Amino acid sequence: MNFQLSISAAVAALAASILLVAAPAGAQRRDADGSCPRDPVPFHRCALERAKSFNPPQTADGHPDFQGIWHGQTSGVENIEEHPETGDVGAGPTLIVDPADGKVPYQPWAIAERAQHVKTYIDPNVPCFLSGVPRMLYTPGDIQIVESTGYVSIVHSRGHMYRIIPTDRPSSPAPSVPLWQGRSNGHWDGKTLVVDVTNQNGKTWLDQAGNFHTAAVHIVERYTMVDINTIGYEARIEDPAVYTGPWTMAFALTRVTQPGYEVWEEACHEGEKNTDILINLGYRLYHGASR
Repeated sequence: MNFQLSISAAVAALAASILLVAAPAGAQRRDADGSCPRDPVPFHRCALERAKSFNPPQTADGHPDFQGIWHGQTSGVENIEEHPETGDVGAGPTLIVDPADGKVPYQPWAIAERAQHVKTYIDPNVPCFLSGVPRMLYTPGDIQIVESTGYVSIVHSRGHMYRIIPTDRPSSPAPSVPLWQGRSNGHWDGKTLVVDVTNQNGKTWLDQAGNFHTAAVHIVERYTMVDINTIGYEARIEDPAVYTGPWTMAFALTRVTQPGYEVWEEACHEGEKNTDILINLGYRLYHGASR
């Protein structure tokens, strides 16, 4: 992903200012009700078992009712692989449940490309471009899910991000049109919402550590309610141009239960006027980015 941008000291300081501190990599905290661990790997094992016996509430159409406000695993914004605390970056667990080593299975050239991203370029999230899939679900902020007949909508509080996922008909636009958020087609598999994602433009990163995919990426998401306040999220990611094989990330989406909670927009957008640096970055990424 050859965004022609050098990271100056000022840009590095700016990026550092938006980092969130993640939970310690070894944390195995459970809720007071004994729910699944929060770390993605043990969570995923626990969630698969609990989902078998949990019967979620249903919409009028007879499908699982995921509606509400949720938060994802925000440690992934810094690095989807396990990482230690280093200065402005908090420690965090891997989001990758397959392969077992918790690493993205890169081809050799792609490992070098990832290192080049961090050394030379800047995360496209910084100048307010959309996060893409699956990163939208672990970008810090509020995730609101709304269901209607034939559709599931996912709206994020940051940067006007949203997805409208048809569950009983093909999505538009045409398969040949690349998009920041891709093209999502959904269907119900019993208690699970399955979403097939293609047509991403290949310009997003998976995290601030430079992990990436190309426009050829194919993602299959699975949303399964584990209990009334937890959705088990899973994404199988395949991109023969970059990886040696498919791999899977998983984590919890946790319901916001605070009474009276409101979603406030974080109006991050291209042309952000907080600093001249962001304006420059946004313009140059949009008009000059290429692979």
